[in-house]
Amino acid sequence: MRLGFATLGCPGAPLDDVLALAQGNKFTGLELRAHTEEFTHTGLTAAQRRELRTRIEDAGLEIFAISSYVRLCAVEEQPLEAHLELAADLGALGVRVFPGDDVDAETPADGPSAGEIRALDRVTSAPRDVPILLETHDSHSTARQVAAFCSVLDTDVPDHNVKAIWDSSHTWSHGETLAESFALLRPWLEVVQFKQIDSQQEYRPVAIGAGDFPIDELLSVLDGTDYPLSLEWELKWHPELPSLAEALPAVHDWLGSGAVK
Repeated sequence: MRLGFATLGCPGAPLDDVLALAQGNKFTGLELRAHTEEFTHTGLTAAQRRELRTRIEDAGLEIFAISSYVRLCAVEEQPLEAHLELAADLGALGVRVFPGDDVDAETPADGPSAGEIRALDRVTSAPRDVPILLETHDSHSTARQVAAFCSVLDTDVPDHNVKAIWDSSHTWSHGETLAESFALLRPWLEVVQFKQIDSQQEYRPVAIGAGDFPIDELLSVLDGTDYPLSLEWELKWHPELPSLAEALPAVHDWLGSGAVK
């Protein structure tokens, strides 16, 4: 598998440190958090973007996603287009967005919610050079919900560029088996995220050896595929977690040596 990690796990770290973490631990991909606190954000100049892309490519790494905080269904002034342009300039596989609907998506409805209709309009008018990567998150935390919305997109915007980022531990914590989630998302799937969580502690992220996320089941479900597999280490939001310098070596043991190319 193409194994990477999110820079959410090393908040504020300079590029040199991130590259060293990846190369020193045999990780080949990155999810780059897009924020003014980080070295990746939409305010970078054209020259800064060229330099960043060159540094990452010269290190032998690929960018799985630009991790934006755009909420696709929400009423907000989030610059989706600017993030898509940034991703294109950096050669990323796409831009991670959240659903961010303001209704309870668990409630059955006869058709798309008002938020999903807003999202349809945004997707219709967005540039198509780089995919929009919709994460299983917040209002659409299950694969069932994301797949249902993507099916609406397929019907109403047949040439859309929306793909899915599957936060596998998140859908698992919402009651779906990994096999169920994968089958639902597979038509649109682009990137798979994973992390260690503990179901006995309200599915909180924990150190690699301290939780019960069924990683062997995930690897079995993904067997024979080549999706990017990205460690979503949420140190930014959970400072009690070990550092990436400690977590990354443990990931190889957790996945097993056969999981990494």
